[in-house]
Amino acid sequence: MAAILAASAITVASFYLHYAKLVDQRLRGGLQESASLLYAAPRVVFQGEQADLAELAFYLRRCGYSESTAPDSTNNDAGWYRQQPQGIEIHPGPRAYMTQSATIEIQQGRIAGITSLSSHARLSELQLEPQVLTNLIDKSRDKQLIVPFREIPKVMVQAVMAAEDKRFFHHWGFDPAGIARAALVDARRRRESQGASTITQQLARSLWLGTERGWRRKIPETLITIHLEHTLSKQEIFEDYANTIYLGNVGSFGIHGFGEASRVYLGKDLRRVSLVDAALLAGMIEAPYTRNPFRYPERAKARRNAILKAMLRNRYISQRDYEQAAISPLNVTQKEDGESSDAPYFADLVNDQLESQFRNRDFRNQPFRVYTTLDPGLQRDAVEAVRIGIQETDRVWKQRSKKYGSRQMPAVQAALVALDAQTGEVRALVGGRSYAASQFNHATAKRQPGSSFKPFVYAAALSSSLGGDGPQLTPASIVDDEPTTFSFHGQDYDPGDYEGGFAGPVTLRFALAHSLNVPAVKVAEMVGYDRVARIARLAGLGANIAPTPSIALGSYEVTPLDLAGAYTVLVNYGVRLKPRLIRAILNQKSAPVFESHLERKPVVDARIAYLVENMMEEVLRSGTGAGVRGRGFYLPAAGKTGSSHDAWFAGFTSKLICVVWVGFDDNRDIKLDGARSALPIWTEFMKRAHQHPEYSAVHEFAPPSGIVTAEIDADTGELATPNCPNVRTEVFLEGTEPRETCHLHGGHAPSQPTARTLADPVRLAP
Repeated sequence: MAAILAASAITVASFYLHYAKLVDQRLRGGLQESASLLYAAPRVVFQGEQADLAELAFYLRRCGYSESTAPDSTNNDAGWYRQQPQGIEIHPGPRAYMTQSATIEIQQGRIAGITSLSSHARLSELQLEPQVLTNLIDKSRDKQLIVPFREIPKVMVQAVMAAEDKRFFHHWGFDPAGIARAALVDARRRRESQGASTITQQLARSLWLGTERGWRRKIPETLITIHLEHTLSKQEIFEDYANTIYLGNVGSFGIHGFGEASRVYLGKDLRRVSLVDAALLAGMIEAPYTRNPFRYPERAKARRNAILKAMLRNRYISQRDYEQAAISPLNVTQKEDGESSDAPYFADLVNDQLESQFRNRDFRNQPFRVYTTLDPGLQRDAVEAVRIGIQETDRVWKQRSKKYGSRQMPAVQAALVALDAQTGEVRALVGGRSYAASQFNHATAKRQPGSSFKPFVYAAALSSSLGGDGPQLTPASIVDDEPTTFSFHGQDYDPGDYEGGFAGPVTLRFALAHSLNVPAVKVAEMVGYDRVARIARLAGLGANIAPTPSIALGSYEVTPLDLAGAYTVLVNYGVRLKPRLIRAILNQKSAPVFESHLERKPVVDARIAYLVENMMEEVLRSGTGAGVRGRGFYLPAAGKTGSSHDAWFAGFTSKLICVVWVGFDDNRDIKLDGARSALPIWTEFMKRAHQHPEYSAVHEFAPPSGIVTAEIDADTGELATPNCPNVRTEVFLEGTEPRETCHLHGGHAPSQPTARTLADPVRLAP
C-alpha cells in the first residue's frame, strides 16, 4: 500500500512539475505576448485639426500607454501620459514606436500647439503610437486590449464575480460549495452540465488546455489551478482572466477580454462602463455567441438582468439600483462593424508576405512587432465607401433579376486599394463586401482592367515622339473613330465602342476622355504593340501581357493592387513606386529585423507622364468620369473608367491613388460600365479620405521642363484662329506643338506657333 501511495505521489508530482513548467514559461513571456503584433501606421496629428482630449487619452491607452496617476506608470515599456487642463503630455517608453516626448495643447476642440519636451521646439505635426490591428498573425485572429487590474472598475469586478465566482477573493482556487451545488444539479438532471468552475479554473482551462470537456481534463486543470494560486496574487489572476476571456466574434475577429469587448460592443473605455454595461459584458461569458448583443439583443438583455439580480443577492447593488438598471436599454454601439479599422484582407496580405519573405521567422509563436502602412482612418473610409457605393449596383441588379443576392446568383463583389501617392504605401485595402462571408481577396485577384489600362497605351503613343523612330503623336493629334478591322498574325480584330456608334475624327485627348476603343487600338498599332507591352511590364502589370491588338483595350488580366501600383507612374512623373505593406519589423528586444525602403523604377519620360495625367484630367472634366464632379468631388484629380466583364475606376490626386473594381466571382458580365458601378465607390472614398488633415493639401500637377502650351481648335487639333468657335489650351512636348492654323476656320498656311513655356516647371527628384 505504501508503495502504491508513493508511486501515486511521484506521478502527481511529475504531472504537477510538467504543468508548472508550462505555466511559468507562459507567465514569463507574458500572457499577451505569445504571438506577433500587427500594427497600423503611426497616427499623425496636426496643429489646427479637431481633437478631443478624452479620445486622445483613450487612444494612448489602447496603444498600451499608462496614465501618470497610476502607480509605476512611468516604468511602462510602452509609455505613459499625463492629462492637463488644456492638453496632454506624452512620454514614449523604450518599446514605443513614437520617438519623442511632446505636449499637445487643445483649445476649443482643436490642437492649438504641439511642443517637443526635449528641444522645446514647436511642431506642426506629431506621430503618435500606432494602434494594434491584431495580435495573432493567422486566419483565426483575435482582438485584445490589455487593461491592468487597477483600471478595471469595481462594478466590472463585482459583475464578473456575481456571474462566475462570488467567493473568488476568499477561496484557494476551488469552491467546494459551488462544486457540491453543481454535483447536486447534475444528479437531478442525470447529466454533466454544471461546471462550478472558479475564475482561476477557467483561466487555467482557456490558456493551457483544449476544448475537451469532462473529468479527463480535471487533473491537469486542478494542477494548473493550484500552481496559479500559488504563483500569482488574486489581482493578477483576475487581471489575466479579464484580459483573455473569450467574448464572441465581430466580423472576422475573435474578441478577448473586457477591455476590447467594451470598445467593440459599447464603444467606450472599460474604465467608464456603467452598472448595466458591466452586467452585459459579464453575461456574455457563459455563452458568447448566443448572448452577443448585436445578434441576439433580447437574450443578451435577459442574461444581463440575471446578472443584475445576482449582484443584488450578493449585496453589490441596492434594490433601487437593480430596478433602474433592469429596465435600461442595451447601450451597445449602433452596428456590428468588425472590418472598418481591423482590415482583415490587409492583414491576410501582410501574413502572406511574412510567410513568403521571412520563412525562417516564427511570427505565430514569437513576439515580433510588425509595423504596417495601413491608415485606420482611411480604412474605415474605404469600408464605408464600398458599403455605400455598391448599393447603386445592387439596386440595378435587383431590378434585373429576382435571384440576385441568392445562392443561385450571389451579389457582386468589390475591391478597393488606396496608395499614398508619394510613397506607394498601401493606406487602405478592401478585398470584398464581407470578410465574414468570404475571405477571398479580390484586391489581389486577376481580372481584365478594360479601359483603365488605356493611359499606358497613350503613354506609349506619346513616347514615340522622343526617339525619332516613330510617329509624332500629341494630345491634339487626330485619329478617326470609325469601323476598322485590324489584322494580326492572320486573324481579324473588330473592336467597337462600349456604347456603340463612332465619333469620327477626334483628338487623342477626346479619345481617352470618352474611352473610344478604335482610336486606342489605332495608336497602339501606329507605335507598335510591343512598345505598349514593354511600358505595361515596366509599370508592374505582369509578364503575361502580350503585344497584340487587344492589349489596347485592357484584355490582359491584372490585379487592382497591381493597377494601383502602375498608376504611381502617372503621379510621379514617370517613376514607378513599388506598393508596400510593411514598414518595419522588430524582434522582442526592439531590434530591427526588417526595414522597408522606397523602391523607384523609371518607366517613361517625366514629360510623357505629365501629358497623360493632363489628358486624364479631361476624363473627369468632360468624359466618362464626369460623374465624379457631379457627385461633389472637386479637388484636382485625374482618372479613368474601365469596363470589361467587370467595372473599374482608377484615379488619383497628388496625395492618394485609388483603384476600385466591381464584378461577379463567376466572371459573368456585370453589364454596367465603370462610371455606374465603380465610380460611385471611388468618389465616396476620395471625398472622405481628403477630409483628413494628412491628405487635404492637394495641389495641381505642375509641368516639368520641356512642356509648352498652345491655343488650338479642339476639333481639328490645329492652331486656333480668331474664328474658331471651340478653342482650348493644349499641352505639348516642346517642339511638337502644331504649326498649321485651323483649316476649317482660318486657312492652311503654316504659321509660327503661339506656344509658350509653362512657368515654374516642377523640379524632379533624382
